[in-house]
Amino acid sequence: MRTTAIKLFIFATLVLLISIGTTAQAQGGRVELSSLDRLTAKASQTVDVSIDERLIQTAAKVLSSKEPDEAKVKEIVNGLKGIYVRSFEFEKEGEYAAADVESIRSQLRGPGWTRVLNVTSKREGALEVYIMTDGSSIGGLAVLAADPTELTVVNLIGPVDLEKLRALEGSFGIPELEIESTKPKKK
Repeated sequence: MRTTAIKLFIFATLVLLISIGTTAQAQGGRVELSSLDRLTAKASQTVDVSIDERLIQTAAKVLSSKEPDEAKVKEIVNGLKGIYVRSFEFEKEGEYAAADVESIRSQLRGPGWTRVLNVTSKREGALEVYIMTDGSSIGGLAVLAADPTELTVVNLIGPVDLEKLRALEGSFGIPELEIESTKPKKK
């Protein structure tokens, strides 16, 4: 009887782990940001960007393949399934809780996600970059930036080519992220 109970427990645990992995893959790299909705009332400024695959494809059609900068953007967004950004700026420190950051961070500890960058400063906050891998390709990217008066989460869903993303550093208001490359950066 005891052996049967142990086998049943092991089987149930495996089914649970497989279903959790399936759920994470089914969401396809999407980070659930609704837990941050309550911060909107406290923030002095908010940014909420929700662009699904249909809107990305529509916007990409407007970009010119003949204009070099637009062609770069078009190439990067090609294949993306979603772009989601939530950013909150506050008048004073302490307007958001560590639990708000943890609600996002805990999702990024899930199956498939790997933290590739972690920068922390007691005065300036934290910057974390995560990628979701699907085999040998990147299926999603998440950036979590938290400082005493600002909280920002960026989530790209779909194939993300870091080489192409790196090419946009310093353009279109995208900061220099110092993404490592195996190829030399063109000047």
